[in-house]
Amino acid sequence: SNGSRGLPTTYELSQNYPNPFNPSTVVRSQTPEASNVRIVIYDVLGREGKVLVNERRAAGHYEDRFDASGLASGMYVYRMTAGSFVQTRKMVLLK
Repeated sequence: SNGSRGLPTTYELSQNYPNPFNPSTVVRSQTPEASNVRIVIYDVLGREGKVLVNERRAAGHYEDRFDASGLASGMYVYRMTAGSFVQTRKMVLLK
């Protein structure tokens, strides 16, 4: 983690990098206060594919690696929830 950035003032779910990806990608997020954070990956039909994060986190910047080995190519949706904050983004797995 990069201490020079200081603590975030807002919740945020960033675009994964790289995107498109194969087989793994990094999802960055931030939380401004201690929170129960959940980041879940869904397929385009809205079926839960993988729970990437489900834990209480201190305020800070986070990077979580998503390994899509064994999943089919295509578009996936990932959603972060923390308290009343919800943000959704899309990622593309290209094999």
